[in-house]
Amino acid sequence: MKTVIIGDIHGRTTWKLIYEMEKPDRFIFVGDYFDSFDIKGVDQLSNFQDIIEFKKSGVCEVILLIGNHDHHYFPEIGDTGTSGFQHLLAPSISYVVGENRQHLQMAYQMDEYLFTHAGASSVYMDQVFGEGGWKVDNIAESLNELFKYKPRSFEFGSHALMNKMSYLDPYGDSEDQSSIWIRPRALMKANKDTLRKKVIQVVGHTQQEQIDKKGGATGGRYYYIDTLGTSGEYIVIDDKKLTFNTWK
Repeated sequence: MKTVIIGDIHGRTTWKLIYEMEKPDRFIFVGDYFDSFDIKGVDQLSNFQDIIEFKKSGVCEVILLIGNHDHHYFPEIGDTGTSGFQHLLAPSISYVVGENRQHLQMAYQMDEYLFTHAGASSVYMDQVFGEGGWKVDNIAESLNELFKYKPRSFEFGSHALMNKMSYLDPYGDSEDQSSIWIRPRALMKANKDTLRKKVIQVVGHTQQEQIDKKGGATGGRYYYIDTLGTSGEYIVIDDKKLTFNTWK
């Protein structure tokens, strides 16, 4: 089975070209469909609606993950101060997101791979589920259920603040940030002695010039794929073989 995984969209339509190039059996978006600084809001909304129709069409299995730039448009969340929040268009985006929430999820697991927008930290998992309250093979299921019943658990710094941490990096470089906010350095530090050897994480969120194909900085355990606007790279997994292609 051929699976394509692409990074943050932010209103870009390049996913259509990638699909035509690859014709995969499964297509995974890692979230952030909104909040571009150079694409009109109405075009971002139209593109998101096209993505929803793509999923509904059944031409292939489509997985739509939630990013931080999508999370704040859910009706029960609202503006949380995230950069790029589109106040004027927010009611329209919120309505469309709310109407299609059944098509969106926080995480997805496939073989040894775990897909989220920013990454799953064992520190965060222990805080929200309790130590021993979650297992490696059901991380995605646990995060999806958490969003279903406690969607605000994914807000920036929510658990760090509840635990009265003395320091919270405003960039998200804190080990107990959620799977839509944590940054690479904190993610790898949090999982050094826990999840690092148990899952391979594929995430977006933090823009990269290119994907670390050789694993020089990540040991091949993390792939940061927010590269659609830079190198244009994305990942293809076909019969467990991982390759890197580009739309450019």
